[in-house]
Amino acid sequence: RVIHPSKILITGKNRLRINGVGIFDVINYEGVGNISHFQNEDLLALGKLFLCLATKSLQATQSIQHIRKSLEIVSAHYSPDFEHLLINLLNQNFSNVEEVINRISLRTIREIEYLHSYTDYLENELAKEVENGRMLRILTKLGFINERPEFDMDPRWSETGDRYLLKLFRDYVFHQVYEDGSPAIDLAHVLNCLYRLDVGSSQKVVLMTRDENSVLVVSYRDLKRCVESTFSELDSKSDLTNSTPTNNNNNNNNNNNNNVYAKNVNNQYGI
Repeated sequence: RVIHPSKILITGKNRLRINGVGIFDVINYEGVGNISHFQNEDLLALGKLFLCLATKSLQATQSIQHIRKSLEIVSAHYSPDFEHLLINLLNQNFSNVEEVINRISLRTIREIEYLHSYTDYLENELAKEVENGRMLRILTKLGFINERPEFDMDPRWSETGDRYLLKLFRDYVFHQVYEDGSPAIDLAHVLNCLYRLDVGSSQKVVLMTRDENSVLVVSYRDLKRCVESTFSELDSKSDLTNSTPTNNNNNNNNNNNNNVYAKNVNNQYGI
């Protein structure tokens, strides 16, 4: 009993919802009369709703003359099946909603096929975003580790131990050059390396120092262990809720809010 244009919500692409369904049944649950009578009223209201949507006019059902003129517009711009459906709904030729569904069954099959195709598209896009999220997490961790000026009172912290391996790996991924010295901008190489690092592949990688005097052979699995252990070391010394990355007292309140937000982001993305 709430099938009316004022109750229509547009919630997405080609998606309409009817708001407030069952409100009168809940409010007047003790005084519910003949249910079939109310169902017939709903089918009539559904026909009027379809007519208003088809003609994009709320005046389409205000009078018999408006309905006739609106049906002429429907006949000129829509399929005969839709026109016959509207006529039967307005004339109350359907006794229940099952008859309406049988009348539009072929159209329903096409709509289901479209929904499946759209679902496949959304799943494909979601898979891309999942991969992007994985790359963002690993890049964020490397960004926190590489070239850190000082940590735990050690100015050479990022140049020793596992951090040095990660520095060489960063050069291997992003700073390769061709024989003539020109930079190698190879996105496929970057993604391939990051994917293997993220899954901890057992494949070996050859890392070379910038002066080319030292060569190290290490697996992606070991590199991932270096990333996780080093980032855990950084995270264990970080207290985002109580400390701020600046000494500007005027911005302490804003910084505290930003730190709380950063903590929530870390938890959300599993960093």
